Parts: sequence; structure tokens; C-alpha cells
Amino acid sequence: MEKSLKKYFWVFAGPTLICFIAVLVVPFIYGIVLSFAEFRSITGLTITGLTRTGFDNYVRAFSDTDFLNALWFSARYTVISAVLTNLIAFALALMLSRGVKGTSLYRTLIFMPNLIGGIVLGYILRFIINGALSAIGAAITVDAGYGFWGLVILNNWQFTGCMMIIYIAGIQNISTDILEAAKIDGAGAWTTLTKITIPLVMPSITIAFFMSAANSFRMFDQNLALTTGLPGKETVGAALDVYNTFYGRPGLEGVGQAKAVVFFIIAALISFAQLSMTRKREVEN
Repeated sequence: MEKSLKKYFWVFAGPTLICFIAVLVVPFIYGIVLSFAEFRSITGLTITGLTRTGFDNYVRAFSDTDFLNALWFSARYTVISAVLTNLIAFALALMLSRGVKGTSLYRTLIFMPNLIGGIVLGYILRFIINGALSAIGAAITVDAGYGFWGLVILNNWQFTGCMMIIYIAGIQNISTDILEAAKIDGAGAWTTLTKITIPLVMPSITIAFFMSAANSFRMFDQNLALTTGLPGKETVGAALDVYNTFYGRPGLEGVGQAKAVVFFIIAALISFAQLSMTRKREVEN
């Protein structure tokens, strides 16, 4: 069996690997190379006005207060959004794992926003929030606080359903024998939750926190649709700042590419740090 798998490995995995390398690996390496240069435009693999700049683009990127502010905004947004998303998703998973009538319908309705693009959800929520704020003569782009919490609400709306499904799978995987034994021993609801349920669903928590933190920090389409960075540039996330630099500031395409590389590194570090912390909890339990 193992020999057969090795024999046909490239037949089945080859096309996927080729697409992965062509669509992700090659452009990523190409982007790193361009972050050390200045250029005017790119057409296919042809670069116009290419000039090597060394680390100048990175120096300019870290000297840009807009980029630093965007990174700080994304960091704050990621922490708050990821925590709230997972708390709400876990609470919903607990409620919908108890055989409540209509559970399948509730799960479907909660999960549905995950199937809709962030751009569409952003415009829908912007319409709703502006309609509510019109009662006090305001709009979501009037105050940075409105924009920040609007993005948090949008993220929760879009991804809570996905995280909920992950938690439901983890909860349903807990042996009923363990729960019955705890009940016989006199364990209350809180003790069962903190001493049995949460420790046993830590693998699900690891996956859900990894996905929600990564999605939050990489937020772009939601940011573009809901606030476009207004008022001023107070609600510009890191991804949107990279986009604005590359496409909206002629002559700074190389700086925009350098910001993109820095953005990728920070996102990867956040993801690995979060995975490390939650996996330690898995080992301990």
C-alpha cells in the first residue's frame, strides 16, 4: 500500500504543488526581492524603472508613522476581536450541544455570514450602523471609536459561526462516560466546564484562536468596506496601509512592498506565538 502511494504521489499531489509554487511561493519570493528595490510599474515579470535601494525601503517603512499607527491599530483590534469571537463562539457551542430543539437551524443561521465576503458584509453593516447613528446625527466615519468597534462587530458577525462549529466538534468528542462520572462525583456545572470541558477541547481552542487571530490581523476587505480608514487615518489597519502605500502613493511602490514583507513576518510571529501558548496548555492537560 505504501509503495502504491509513493508511486502515484506526483500524479495526485503534483498539480496541487505546482499551483501552490506558481501562485504563492514564486510571487512571495519575487515580492521579497522587490522590497529591496524601487520601481514604477510591473507588467507580468517586466519591471519598469527598477533601481536597487538595499534596506532603504525598510528604513522608510519604519519611519512612516502611518504604518506604525496601522500596526498598533491592527494589534489592538486583533486581541479584542479574537478574544470576543472565541468567547461568543464557545458559549454558542455549549448551548447548541445540548440537544436544543432547532439546533441545526440555529447552527446554519449563525454560520451563514462566514460564507459571505467581507466586502459585502462591510457595506451591509455600514448601512445598518449609519442608520442607527443617524438618530444622533453621526456616522461610523465621524469617530474612530465607532469605526473600531464596528470592525470588531463585523469580525464577530463573520467568523463566530466558523469558530462555533470547531468548538461543537470538540465538545461532541468528549466521552459521555467522563461527564457522567463527574456528575456522579457531585461536580457542578462550573467545575465540569473548567476542569473537564475546557481542558478536553484545548485542541479546538488552539485551532480556533489561531484562525481568528490570523484573520483579524490580516483584515483588509472589511476595513476597506466599513471605514476605508476614516476619520483621517485613525482606523487604517496594517493591510490597508500596505495597499494604500503601494497603489495610492506613486514612487513608493518599493516601500509598500517592504511594508508587506514586514506585515507578513509580524503576522507569522503572532500566529506561532499563539500556537505555542495554547499547545502548552494542551500538554499540561
